[in-house]
Amino acid sequence: MTPVELMKLLADETRLTSVIAMKSGPRCVCDLMEILQLSQPKVSRHLAILREAGLVETERRGQWVYYSLVPQLPAWVDQIINALAPVVIESVMESTPGITITPGESSACC
Repeated sequence: MTPVELMKLLADETRLTSVIAMKSGPRCVCDLMEILQLSQPKVSRHLAILREAGLVETERRGQWVYYSLVPQLPAWVDQIINALAPVVIESVMESTPGITITPGESSACC
């Protein structure tokens, strides 16, 4: 992945917020739907783009599919995600009160 490819992926607010949410651990689509306040088809489409680009991977747990960041991301990619995380988290908290991006806060569906 090149820096330009990464920036194109993260230029979309839905994908950027999803990546930051996955930074704190694996997420199922319903978790991301709640965080993003978007429909399942829209969230799933963005996750497919991130998966195809090699930024996220999937793990099936029963009927649920969990998405997480690929653990072998280059250091420069990890640095960019870490630098963006505080700003994105603050933005989510301001725009959707009561919604947080923290580990262990899975929704009831999973």
